[in-house]
Amino acid sequence: MSQRALFHGLATALLLSAAVPALAGNTLIAKDQKVAVAKSLLTVSASREWNKMGARPGRNSETWTLDGDKLNDLTFYGGIADGATMFREVDKRNRPLPRFSASMLITDVPTLLENSYRIALATPLMKIDTIEPTSFAGRNGVRFTYSFAEQDQLQRKGEAYAAIVGGRLFMITFEAPVLYYFDAGIEAARAVTASARLP
Repeated sequence: MSQRALFHGLATALLLSAAVPALAGNTLIAKDQKVAVAKSLLTVSASREWNKMGARPGRNSETWTLDGDKLNDLTFYGGIADGATMFREVDKRNRPLPRFSASMLITDVPTLLENSYRIALATPLMKIDTIEPTSFAGRNGVRFTYSFAEQDQLQRKGEAYAAIVGGRLFMITFEAPVLYYFDAGIEAARAVTASARLP
C-alpha cells in the first residue's frame, strides 16, 4: 500500500470518527485537571484536553484519545492484581490471556503486554523494540517501545511506562499509526505520563 493511499485511508477514518456522535459514556478530560484513572490511586493531569472513552479494555483500565481510539490511544492500567489479565478474555477456553504475577520482574512487563496483544488482537505482528529503566509515578519502573499491526495491517507504534507497586501493575501506554498520528500525539501523551503519581 502506498503512503498516499495509507494517508487517504487515515483521513477517511478520521472523518468517519468525527461524524459518529460521541457515546454517552465518553467524557471530556479538561486541561490541567488532576484525575484518578482506571479506578485506582494513580493520578494524572493533562496539558491539553483529551476524550475519555466510555468502553474499557479491562476491569482496571481506561482509554483516552485525541482524535479517535484507532488514531491515538492513551491507556491507563490501574493496579492490575496478581493473577489478573490486562484485558477482558477473548476466548478463555481456547486462547487464554497471560496473567500478571506479583512475583514478576519489572523487565517481564513488556513481554506480558506483547503476549497479551498477540492473543487479544489476534496478531502475530507485535514486537518489543526497546526496554530501559526509568522513573514512573515516582517509583522505579521501566519504559519500553513497541510496534504492531492489527488485521487492517496499519503499522502502529507504542510507548509504555510501567511500575509494580505493592504487588500490582501500574502502566500507561500510548499508541498510534506510525504515519503522522504517533509523532503528532506523543508529546501530549508524555506530558500526561510525566504527571503520573501514586500515593
